[in-house]
Amino acid sequence: MNFDLTDDQIALQDTARKFAQAELPALADEVDDTCKPVNHDWLKRYAEMGFLGVNTREEHGGLGLPHLDAFLVMEEFAKVSVGVGFPVFECCAGPVRIVEALGHPDLAARVVSKAAAGEMLVAISMSEPDAGTALTDLRTSARFDGDEIVINGTKRWCSGAGHSGGYVVFCRFDGIPGAKGVGAVFVDKDTAGLSFGPQERLMGFRGVPSADMAFDDVRVPREHLLVEAGGFGKLMGLFNIERLGNATMALGVASGALEKATLYVQERKQFGKPIVDFQAVQLRLAEMAVKVEASRLMIHRAAARAGTGLPDSQEAAMAKCMANEITREVTAAAMQLMGGYGYAREYGMERRVRDSFGWGIAGGAIDIQKVNIAAGLVGRRFSQRG
Repeated sequence: MNFDLTDDQIALQDTARKFAQAELPALADEVDDTCKPVNHDWLKRYAEMGFLGVNTREEHGGLGLPHLDAFLVMEEFAKVSVGVGFPVFECCAGPVRIVEALGHPDLAARVVSKAAAGEMLVAISMSEPDAGTALTDLRTSARFDGDEIVINGTKRWCSGAGHSGGYVVFCRFDGIPGAKGVGAVFVDKDTAGLSFGPQERLMGFRGVPSADMAFDDVRVPREHLLVEAGGFGKLMGLFNIERLGNATMALGVASGALEKATLYVQERKQFGKPIVDFQAVQLRLAEMAVKVEASRLMIHRAAARAGTGLPDSQEAAMAKCMANEITREVTAAAMQLMGGYGYAREYGMERRVRDSFGWGIAGGAIDIQKVNIAAGLVGRRFSQRG
């Protein structure tokens, strides 16, 4: 087994790191202070550097590289902040991958190409007021009416709602109950009948819009169908890419915290010497480093084995669970090491702590990942009903 990155991967990682560290810290502060997403001009810069299309097919304007290459870039952006890294996450690991894999060729050519060019962000719309972890309870309905699909219902906790230009909407077709009735449709933001609620005020993830979505007889062309009833398994198979992206963003938050804390403890002096000379600080740094590296190895293994295809569901769940838990532990430890400076907003560590909690809620909560992991170990699904 070769754990070394290729020369090309190292070069891509280095390019992303230099860009993120030199260009994005001030933007990260602005995004966090104003809660406004990365603007169009910045998206164009991301695109010009190739960061939004790393694992997008070349015919759609991407680089056509494996998922691992995209995750290398994503980690470097997330080290700076979730707000500045979220567009990379959405384009490289999020719903764009579903559109590219399952969309009508004309739809994929339009949407994926625009995403890679920084001209469109795409969000995934899954959760509802009564359907989060219990996703197969969703009620948003879809029915065919000639050459159109008609959608009605309400969505909640959609990251990107009201800002993204397009949405992958999970729907129930023709009233078919359970997972067998679930499919997905692509909806453009300006489609008649689609409206958005007020922006949520979240603990972290500032600069990542989140709002309710209402569908009132929303009509889209039949060619916007991504998956019809019975294709729930296809959707969740592709969602494993997003799970690894989620894990990578969590890893980036943790590894950024580790890097900042490591520098701080060598500069900060107490009792006449750098605090890194105290054994308690050394032990805490080592524990943080072990957690970060273990998480990185789990993500890279799952991504490397997937190549340009689909990650193994068990490996994706394990990687997400691990990264979601260690990012909370590592950022909290880093804040404690930095003392008052860690708690002060201007030094960026408290932002990492706030953001660290979001990833273990989004994309399938930590505990449901553990249930899925246990199901994989014993070879059967566990019913949560009754």
